[in-house]
Amino acid sequence: MAEESGVCKEELFNGIFRKYSKDLYQFLYYKFGADRNPEDLVQEAFLKLWNNCAKVPPSKARSFLFTVANNQMLNDLDRAKTALKYRNEADLRHIDKESPDYKMEESEYSDRLKAAIDSLSEEQRVAFLLNRIEDKSHKEIAEMLNISRKAVEKRIYGALKKIRKFLEKSDDEGRNPEPPPVI
Repeated sequence: MAEESGVCKEELFNGIFRKYSKDLYQFLYYKFGADRNPEDLVQEAFLKLWNNCAKVPPSKARSFLFTVANNQMLNDLDRAKTALKYRNEADLRHIDKESPDYKMEESEYSDRLKAAIDSLSEEQRVAFLLNRIEDKSHKEIAEMLNISRKAVEKRIYGALKKIRKFLEKSDDEGRNPEPPPVI
């Protein structure tokens, strides 16, 4: 029964190493692959066994080793997965997936849209921008401008009609046959 007190005796520990190291390596290799360094994890598991030798009886050594190695591998995989996730997020922030052509077309369309908005009467422009940019309701705009709700609707719809006509006209001139939908 003195044997059950721990695996701190060198010859007992060496016997456990010879008995289980190959099985532990194969377990890790087949479960996680060679690229995850199963040799290192076998060594780490036996190191933890040695550090806890007084607490682990020989009958529990195999279970201790396999549990420690498996948990260590799972922790390593979680760390690698987390690192990969953050690396990919960082890469995505720095990589612009849009083509130069798309960016150029978007810029041209944006310029034409600004020109179209500039071509509106002041009343239409104010009502349109309050509605589309400031996200104000027709009722809120009517109260702000001290006009009727119908007048606000007429200004906004008139502005939309003018903008569409302006953009279609510039499209007919061959600049951009399919502008990105902004409005």
